[in-house]
Amino acid sequence: MPPITFRIAKATDLPAILTLLADDAIAQSRTGYTEEVVPAVRAAFDEIHADPNNELIVGEQEGQIIATLQLTYIPGLSRGGMRRALVEAVRVRADLRGQRIGEALMVDAMERARARGCGLMQLTTDKRRHEAHRFYARLGFVASHEGMKRPL
Repeated sequence: MPPITFRIAKATDLPAILTLLADDAIAQSRTGYTEEVVPAVRAAFDEIHADPNNELIVGEQEGQIIATLQLTYIPGLSRGGMRRALVEAVRVRADLRGQRIGEALMVDAMERARARGCGLMQLTTDKRRHEAHRFYARLGFVASHEGMKRPL
């Protein structure tokens, strides 16, 4: 398998990132689903890019974006002021799943989080994503909390 490079996303990566994010039925069923770089998506990218506590990471192989995730560094008062890393929107191109690319992406994210002084990495995953649950458990994540969401 050709090597994969993990790096901070550039604006030119947005179409490929949106394609990855949209590549499943759960994402396609959500309000606001789009594969187009609409003004709100561009604004969100610009805000993530400008925020020192956010990183949009991509995996690139032979010039193609094949994986992505968003990593947010959260300072906090609990646990003695420990910083946390929050992982969101983890995706690997569908035809490349099962080749440990997601594992390499998550290992890269954990290394970034440790380098930023984080003592904990957390994430949420849709209850319907059973394969994702097995994947995260294999990486050492524990389903220790019940997540809740509410539209605003």
